[in-house]
Amino acid sequence: MKPRGIVIDLFGDYLRYRGGSARLRDLTALLECFGVGESTARVTLTRLRKEGWFSTEPDPSGRGVIYSLTEKSWRILDEGRERIFTRAESEWGGMWHMVIYYVPEPERALREQLRKELSWLGFGALAASTWICPHDRLTTVEEKFAGIPAVRLDLLRAQSKGLTYDRDMAQRCWDLTELNHDYVEFVERYRQLMPRFRSGRMPAREALVERTRLIQDYRKFPFRDPDLPTDLLPARWMGCEAHELFLEARDALRTSAEGHVDTLLGPVGTQNAPGAA
Repeated sequence: MKPRGIVIDLFGDYLRYRGGSARLRDLTALLECFGVGESTARVTLTRLRKEGWFSTEPDPSGRGVIYSLTEKSWRILDEGRERIFTRAESEWGGMWHMVIYYVPEPERALREQLRKELSWLGFGALAASTWICPHDRLTTVEEKFAGIPAVRLDLLRAQSKGLTYDRDMAQRCWDLTELNHDYVEFVERYRQLMPRFRSGRMPAREALVERTRLIQDYRKFPFRDPDLPTDLLPARWMGCEAHELFLEARDALRTSAEGHVDTLLGPVGTQNAPGAA
């Protein structure tokens, strides 16, 4: 696990519920659980602050600083939580939601940002600049790129000639075979670990580490999985089982992991932190 990802997951799964803020010394103590040294922790937090993830203010104790989530990072965590934990309705009326975009050639970074955002929202590339999604997220796309003159979006809704064509388009837009293979590996790994997770005998520090590893192992899937309706899924699809197993494993480790955070930082409400957004 990389320090950057650990910090984001600690805020996303624990610290956001403690006001979205934490003292530097507390963050350092948390990162030590993952084998991240103090100097690496400081460098990682500084970089994330420069990227706009955090604002800082002096610690009232006079020692160090407090890191607080910014409005931007609150929004990213909220969106991430929605994509990771919520599954779309399986019923589907056969309607595709389509984005056709134009971005000038010199604006390559902006084009890449647009593509990443479309992937995150569950769109797949049907053609070079034509992306489709079975879920209606056109308003979200429009809002995210409103006010950026370099991005021109044509937003449409369309239906194919029938389910055979829909399945073919799904196969072309997403590598469902490779994705399903990775789901199988995820399920096999965590099925073996579940008896220990359920036992309640795992040390609290280890539970925190394993729960964070679980989240990092699973949260790569929403970037690749459009959460297709049942009609469009290939046979022996393991995505649904992987999602249920993820939720069960995460819940099994919750009490011990949260308890260890409380041990290191003190009970919720004892920190000098602003209110949650």
